[in-house]
Amino acid sequence: MRRLVSLDAFRGATIASMILVNNPGNGATTFPPLLHAQWHGWTFTDLVFPFFLWMVGIAMTFSYARRVEQGADKGKLLLHTLRRAAMIFALGLLLNGFPKYDLSIIRIPGVLQRIAICYLIGSCIFLNTRWRGQLAAIAGLCTVYWMLMTLVPVPGYGPGVLEPIGNFSQWVDQLVLSGHMYSRTKVWDPEGLVSTLPAIANVLFGALFGALLRRQDLQPAEKTSWILVLGAMLAFLGTFLDLFMPINKQIWTPSYAVFTSGLAALSFGCFYWIIDVQGHQRGTRWLSIYGMNAIAVYALSGLLARLLNMSGWRPGVYSVFTAIAPPYIASLLFALANVGVLYLVAWYMHRRGWFLRF
Repeated sequence: MRRLVSLDAFRGATIASMILVNNPGNGATTFPPLLHAQWHGWTFTDLVFPFFLWMVGIAMTFSYARRVEQGADKGKLLLHTLRRAAMIFALGLLLNGFPKYDLSIIRIPGVLQRIAICYLIGSCIFLNTRWRGQLAAIAGLCTVYWMLMTLVPVPGYGPGVLEPIGNFSQWVDQLVLSGHMYSRTKVWDPEGLVSTLPAIANVLFGALFGALLRRQDLQPAEKTSWILVLGAMLAFLGTFLDLFMPINKQIWTPSYAVFTSGLAALSFGCFYWIIDVQGHQRGTRWLSIYGMNAIAVYALSGLLARLLNMSGWRPGVYSVFTAIAPPYIASLLFALANVGVLYLVAWYMHRRGWFLRF
């Protein structure tokens, strides 16, 4: 089966969005859609990470299915997956610790660490089940999370608390990861332990859509229709579940996992129809270049931000934009400049044939 150009482009759009929302010139003068929701609810920014996990599931389906069909041993595939996940996890730790690497306070969770864990567990489930088993795993992960968050009493707060302090996920993070969490929250982590459970569901939803894309008995137009219909159903289901447990990225509620998987499918369906089915690839090449080295570019964006802060150059660079635009526009231009600089890096890597497969 030929390579899905739309998947590279969609991955590139997602990574570019990650860089955009992670690097505002000034957080106090950032347009609201480019900030995370304060707690319950969602913004554009809250869609970026689950979209990437959803694409991990699609890519995983194509990669493993092809190797299994070629007679690859599942044990060796799992070993390869473990090595790759360990490398992504280690890369996340390296970024978190840069440049001092104080092991007493280094943040253990993180975006890359969550990607690694979800990829590893999602792969294990995918390689040992069929689509019904994957659906059951999604239901099981979300149900276990729901029960933990609503039924298990937290000391001093009781069961069912869904506020930043006193919820079961926060309590576990503070119990297990004390001193090693996100510096802005300190007593809980947005990529914490319990909230990883429904995040795995995003990967498995992507795997199910990947299986749909691989079907030989469906024409591309039929696949597009199914992707859009099923995506709309998931988005609606997530909205319905929001009535019982709010959509919340910070604790990655099941309603959030289902809702964002639906929106990811709807968005990708449009990419797939336009780029792969209709063949309109003009103007999307830069996105594909971004998407072919997604993890490497994301890691470099974090490193660049750290270096700008450490060197003291950041205020001077940002002042260039504040001199030519009002505060909110200047903040956006600074973020777009980050996207542009890192595109040049991705373009150079692509031109040299450097594709880093973590």
